[in-house]
Amino acid sequence: MNRTMTAYAALLTFLTINVAQADDGQSLVEAGAKVKKLAGEMKFTEGPVWLPKEKKLVFSDIPKSKLMQWSEAAGLSFFRQSENANGNILDLEGRIVSCQHGARNVIRIESDGKTTVLADKFAGKRFNSPNDVAVRSDGTLWFTDPPWGLTEPHEIPGHWVYKLDPDTGRVDVVHKYLAMPNGIVFSPDETRIYIADTGGHKRHPDPEFHELPASIQCHEVGESGTLGKKLFHINAGSDGMAVDVKGNLYTTHGGKVHIYDADGKDLEQIDVPEGPANVCFGGDDFRTLFITARTSLYSVRVKHPGAKPKHTK
Repeated sequence: MNRTMTAYAALLTFLTINVAQADDGQSLVEAGAKVKKLAGEMKFTEGPVWLPKEKKLVFSDIPKSKLMQWSEAAGLSFFRQSENANGNILDLEGRIVSCQHGARNVIRIESDGKTTVLADKFAGKRFNSPNDVAVRSDGTLWFTDPPWGLTEPHEIPGHWVYKLDPDTGRVDVVHKYLAMPNGIVFSPDETRIYIADTGGHKRHPDPEFHELPASIQCHEVGESGTLGKKLFHINAGSDGMAVDVKGNLYTTHGGKVHIYDADGKDLEQIDVPEGPANVCFGGDDFRTLFITARTSLYSVRVKHPGAKPKHTK
């Protein structure tokens, strides 16, 4: 490679890992940290979740119908088959909960490896293709249901957000007025919930939703676990999302990880070599931000730990 090409390659490398700082110059990325590629050569990665006891990350490769795993010690390997799993999270007992496009359901992977279907229908009708899920401290699972993995006609006349009680199997609709609900995450104190809508799409069965703009909505959450009024929205959609202990929101859109404060102020962006689809916190101190991005898995060190689920210490 000649000197000019070497310089050009170096410039490209710098651009792909550049961190755009917040307005006050205080980046939320750890000083000197760079985005690192951990693994590649997959189809489309999504749904990262950190398993503290095993010190490993599990995530989806959706088109391959596989859950993959990565650890610092062992690198990348196959974890188990899925039915086009997308979003994953741990429940309060540390078991993996997966949203499966292909099976159109929400499942739990038990400690012995067996699978329990937690929900696949609402009012006797099959879901579209559950996409992403958040867990509340009462054990309920809140999940989004756009049609991205749907290959058959809609049975449910909308793209809704649901609350599932895994103990009783009860499923309730909490939000009906979104075009393409996607990422979903609670604030650390659970008084708020952020729900991403990637915007209008002709696949919605109701034409009223075809032109709805992309947004991230922030709603109040009542103490009893009810969805309250909308507090504000961010004029951008997102795929998967995560929050840190300060309440800052980490979103994935426009080829970057965007970080907003708890009230929706745009703080900074992290460039990633491939467009990110989801993020989660992990590592021993929960200050490693893992990023699933198209064919690869990346990470970057950040200043604040992620908001830990109630089951982690």
